Amino acid sequence: MSKEEVNQEEEPVSPTGQYFNSSVLSVSILAVLESQIPINDSPTLTLLRDVFLPINPRFSSIMVRDKNGVKQWRRVDVKLKDHVKVPIFPAGMSPEFYDEYLRDYLSNIAMDQLSQIKPLWEIHIIKYPTTSAAGNVVFKLHHALGDGFSLMGALLSCLQRADDPSLPLTFPSFGASAKLDSEEHSIFRGVPQAISGLLNTISDFGWSLMKSSFVEDDRTPVRSGDEGVEFRPINITTMTFCLDQIKQIKASLKVTINDVIAGAIFMGTRLYMEETKHELINAKSTALVLLNTRNIGGYKSLNQMAVAKSDDEDTLWGNQFGFLHVPLPELKDESARDPLEFVFKAQQIIQRKKNSAAVYLTGSLLEAVRKYRGPEATAKYIHSTLKNSSMTISNMIGPMEQMALANHPIKGLYFMVVGVPQSLTITMMSYMRKLRVAVGTEKELIDSNKFKSCIQNAFDILFKAAVKSESQPNI
Repeated sequence: MSKEEVNQEEEPVSPTGQYFNSSVLSVSILAVLESQIPINDSPTLTLLRDVFLPINPRFSSIMVRDKNGVKQWRRVDVKLKDHVKVPIFPAGMSPEFYDEYLRDYLSNIAMDQLSQIKPLWEIHIIKYPTTSAAGNVVFKLHHALGDGFSLMGALLSCLQRADDPSLPLTFPSFGASAKLDSEEHSIFRGVPQAISGLLNTISDFGWSLMKSSFVEDDRTPVRSGDEGVEFRPINITTMTFCLDQIKQIKASLKVTINDVIAGAIFMGTRLYMEETKHELINAKSTALVLLNTRNIGGYKSLNQMAVAKSDDEDTLWGNQFGFLHVPLPELKDESARDPLEFVFKAQQIIQRKKNSAAVYLTGSLLEAVRKYRGPEATAKYIHSTLKNSSMTISNMIGPMEQMALANHPIKGLYFMVVGVPQSLTITMMSYMRKLRVAVGTEKELIDSNKFKSCIQNAFDILFKAAVKSESQPNI
């Protein structure tokens, strides 16, 4: 294909893609793959040319404006070497030393803006052993390219099962958990649920409007609330939880895995606030919980996403998600404290908000703002939504089997959303029956090690309480 033919190929940028790459927002995703063996980067360019670029035209496109000022994806010739970074660290140091260097390196690339004159992605190959891996491969992908579902599907297409590349990767079920009450679908319950859903929709949509406009969370040890917080250095740290233990809590309390994790995060955040500034222990704080609006039953193949019709929104490549505003439950005095309340509160709040069409109404509102005021005004609205809240929580489901990248077994993986105007971002990724939680914290505000310790402490308290509850006989 000639350069002239390449440059003639254009497709419109989706509305969400325009919001995430605007004058007020530039959001990217860092995906970190931890190699079990020392990295040989000789196949990198071949893998990118033959596997990565063909996944989607956006990986070979830049964002431009047409003669009417509308943003378009324009195909260009990709100079792969410009997208591959191999940093040089001091040689012969300890894994602990490289832990610190990797943290600083991730902080630096999180703050760096992707160049707008070449496709919006980079790959960083860190060949130095840390305490967690023999080497690390870091993909930096602009969020304008797609949502987590699309981009995870893209990355997985570059990977194979480590035990047998001819076999497909398998994933935990995406299906909804079984209903605890078999009568839930009864017609007698349908009417009250419809009324409840309507009331929840009105309440949640109104609250969302206020949170995105003028109602801010309090300034706390986890929220500076300052302008330009998205440009400040961050720390990215991770912790690992055993999915079997999470499932044990889930079974004991008859809740979902997401309820357990949300409860641990909310309780851990309150414990951190208590330890850091006790008088702000129950300050007004809200989490934005990411909700994928696709009705998915699993990751689709890249071919399915590439050829999907415009009315098949569950399969289309792109950004399809919304946020739930979830207030953090308050932490009671230690003498009256029941740790399981955090899980039940998280379940109650999230379930109530899911029984609401507020997410879809907000999507319609954003589209109306874009239509009548333009994408920049919509981006400002989204920026305000993020800035006025205390944290964002998102999660992805990874494969159950170990993966390999160019014959490098992947020991672990995690991701982080960067460039958001918040002091605290939490992401979760399941892989090989473990849950990796990554925490992005504003460097000068949050003690990342203390915060991590509080989350771990909260989980341990919840686990002990749930196991104790399960072992107690019913009276």
